[in-house]
Amino acid sequence: MSSAPRSRPKVLFICAHNLSRSLTAERMFAGSSLYDVKSRGVAREARIRLSARDLGWADQIFVMEKDHKDRITQEFPDALQGKKVVCLFIDDLYQPMSPDLVAVLRERLEPYLTLPEPPAA
Repeated sequence: MSSAPRSRPKVLFICAHNLSRSLTAERMFAGSSLYDVKSRGVAREARIRLSARDLGWADQIFVMEKDHKDRITQEFPDALQGKKVVCLFIDDLYQPMSPDLVAVLRERLEPYLTLPEPPAA
């Protein structure tokens, strides 16, 4: 009898508006065979706004700034029960998918996730 397929870890990336940092991180892992990924924003006008359901879905949660961690801890205390939130300390200085942003994300995520191969130049 074969065992049930194991589900992949679910990784959630969070920034303010879900336009640059978290969206770039999500796109870096798009199509990954190792992880299921989503990105969300904490701002009211975010492209896709974070919900308690998103936090419940996630196995690993990464925020870009300490303020994002503080906001979700305050807004969703129940959904964060037993969850670890890692702050990457990446300021909102980058354009979406810019090589500099991808490089910083790779550097900061390397201790936590198996990184996808960088795209061929």
